[in-house]
Amino acid sequence: MTTPLVRQPGTATATPVPARLAVIFDLDGVIVDSFAVMSEAFAVAYAEVVGDGPAPFEEYRRHLGRYFPDIMRIMGLPLEMEEPFVRESYRLANQVTVFDGVVELLLTLRVRGLRLAIATGKSGPRARALLDGLGLLPFFAHVIGSDEVARPKPAPDMVLQALSLLDVPAEQAIMVGDAPTDLASAQGAGVAAAAALWASPEEEELLAAGPDVVLRRPADLLALCPSVPGH
Repeated sequence: MTTPLVRQPGTATATPVPARLAVIFDLDGVIVDSFAVMSEAFAVAYAEVVGDGPAPFEEYRRHLGRYFPDIMRIMGLPLEMEEPFVRESYRLANQVTVFDGVVELLLTLRVRGLRLAIATGKSGPRARALLDGLGLLPFFAHVIGSDEVARPKPAPDMVLQALSLLDVPAEQAIMVGDAPTDLASAQGAGVAAAAALWASPEEEELLAAGPDVVLRRPADLLALCPSVPGH
């Protein structure tokens, strides 16, 4: 397997990233493909609260990684959209799928002894319910939602909390995300930031955010995560 490389924007140079003991994952766009469900839930919420007209989902999607109320404030939309959005997200949760290669990745990381966590823009209860329904919750020692920290992404609080709960120093962890907010949160916490490109429609924007490593498929992460000593 080819080792993923650090590439600085505008240069042709690359250096290997050191091995890690823990991985912190974003959820939507990294572990699960929930975009169709999000789009439908957002459309219903917009119609109920705002009224007629097309729901601006593409703009909403550009802010993913942030907490839903924060996105509403940025977009100038009513905070009252949260209740129907969450309701519809729960109703449609059985339509969310897991990206190809993710289950194999999680199984291998667990066998190798790495500690895994989720840091998501979703609320903690909604993220845990979704992962539980998909049978993925046991893979993660901790699932941290945006409602469970003082400052959600792009602030570093969520990643710092994950490091504390996992009992791993920043230099021995890596954060995998599909949005600039994920990368900013990781970098603010001193954690290597990996850009997951298997779902991102905004690849250029994500690469411009300066990830430490680029992953084009889930299995690429394994080169950074050899077995922890003793496993």
